[in-house]
Amino acid sequence: MKAQPPGPTHAPWQVLQSREIYAAAPWVRLSLQEVRLPDGRVVRDYHQIALPEYSVVFAETEDGRVLVERQYKHGIGEVTLMLPAGLIEPGEEPCRGAQREMLEETGYTADDWKPLGRFVPNSNYGCGRAHLFHARGARRVAEPNAGDLEEMEILLLTRDELFRAVREGRVHATAVVAAIALATHPVLGAV
Repeated sequence: MKAQPPGPTHAPWQVLQSREIYAAAPWVRLSLQEVRLPDGRVVRDYHQIALPEYSVVFAETEDGRVLVERQYKHGIGEVTLMLPAGLIEPGEEPCRGAQREMLEETGYTADDWKPLGRFVPNSNYGCGRAHLFHARGARRVAEPNAGDLEEMEILLLTRDELFRAVREGRVHATAVVAAIALATHPVLGAV
């Protein structure tokens, strides 16, 4: 076998300077960076978007139905199907944040939790990190008390109903689709 020439080093970019140009804590920070690429080129206007970390939960009841929230999301201007999700508080463990958010939003809790991984929605700009979880044996223990701006309708869907909703475009959030795929795929979910 013939030796291949060396490929790129994939070295990190060097941040020469960075200045925050917009902040609305704790929701969003926008920075403008000047960066040097590994080949020496300098980019003077590279943008970074800092959003908080959040959790997304694929929660199944004992009978295998999936806990889903139907709500209007103003960012997309549409009604969409979501999984229980929310911001992780500073210093809070991601699984604990996921458990708290699910209880607040839906009134459900579960004892069996499996991490599905953590992912960024946009690798060019950052945009927060999603911590995905699969909760089994979800059961209602309280009334929802989210305090969110959105009105929420709590649904219990079969996996097939949820898969159909994804195919029909009724699920819009990438992290929600990723959590569904990771929790239900026999190979991907074997993390």
